Amino acid sequence: MSTAASAAVSTVTPFNDHSRNKRLLKILAWIVGIALLLIVLNLLGVDVWGWIKKTWDEISSVGVGYLLAGISLQLVQTTFNGVAYYGILKYAYPDGNVTLWPIVTAYAVGVGMNTFLPANIGTWVTLLMFVALIPGSNFAGIFAAYVVDKIFFSVVGALVYLYLFLNAGKAFDVHLGWFRDNWFLGLLIIVGGVLLIAAVCRVFWRWLKKTWEKAKQGGKILSSPKAYSVRVLVPQAISYGAKIGVVAVFLAAYSIPVTFNSVMLVIGSSSTANVTSVTPGSVGVTQAANVIALKSYAPADVVTASSLSQQLVTSATNVIYALVLVLAVFGWTGGKALVSQSYHGAKEEAAEKKEEQKEQKAEKKEQKAKKSGGEEAEPPEAAEQPEAAGTDE
Repeated sequence: MSTAASAAVSTVTPFNDHSRNKRLLKILAWIVGIALLLIVLNLLGVDVWGWIKKTWDEISSVGVGYLLAGISLQLVQTTFNGVAYYGILKYAYPDGNVTLWPIVTAYAVGVGMNTFLPANIGTWVTLLMFVALIPGSNFAGIFAAYVVDKIFFSVVGALVYLYLFLNAGKAFDVHLGWFRDNWFLGLLIIVGGVLLIAAVCRVFWRWLKKTWEKAKQGGKILSSPKAYSVRVLVPQAISYGAKIGVVAVFLAAYSIPVTFNSVMLVIGSSSTANVTSVTPGSVGVTQAANVIALKSYAPADVVTASSLSQQLVTSATNVIYALVLVLAVFGWTGGKALVSQSYHGAKEEAAEKKEEQKEQKAEKKEQKAKKSGGEEAEPPEAAEQPEAAGTDE
């Protein structure tokens, strides 16, 4: 992977590509090709135009001011979390020639790809792009940087779930009231969950000990609370504030009451949908979760329109922003090579993880079979021992 990544980096020419017109022509060719595909689908009986019209009607019903506000806040959200990644990686690899915009671009590419690819492949693409962009880095170190980046969002996410559990459980399609009435059983479930997390952490710790020397550099910024606060927490707080702003904008656009509770309901339900969904971008599942969460605030069709408009606008913003950054920062040739290599690397990485899991399961089965076979063989040996003793005597 490192050889391929190095080959990709060697083709990168930030801010100095002279074939911009050709790149724009290729983009135009893509647009024409997509238009022709839509025409063919329409001739085959697929009502693409009807779907596009319905979608456009939903988006166009939102005022221009709301759209501009939502797009602007989404750009702030993506950019500042990219800035946080830059702070982590710059501190971890001071001699790696880490610069701001390539890191922001790599992060934006992953965010954009996650809107239409399943299994968060875009995240893996981002991490492998970081490996390619930073000389002397390795995947273990970059993954450690990813874990550092997730600390803030994991804590905030946990606080959101805690708030919903304590104050807004009735808005979800889970009977949280049962937990209040059966607090002892609820406590046992929580304890069981903690034990499960502990078991997972134990397994993860074994892996971490093996790769610690490589990984610890990626999390180096945690050794300096001041650097972590200034370079990571501040940009992430701005990013999360923008995320809250996006939700508030699209609630207001459809006259859904904007309160702290309604915003938290949308964030919590969308997060749950993202975790449990197998569809790219959690399309459909997010809308269903939002409808359940906001059923006391607005009719289902209004909530669906708000949720769908938010997802469509933010997804389009993410993809276009990533494309613009790739063209501006890496140029067409370098950007295409870098993203392509990282995408294939991400798929290979996912395949390797699955293969490792299969091998581990096979080893456990083999060990279990040997153990049970050994236990079956013990009784005959025990029966022979008295005879051996008699012969000795």
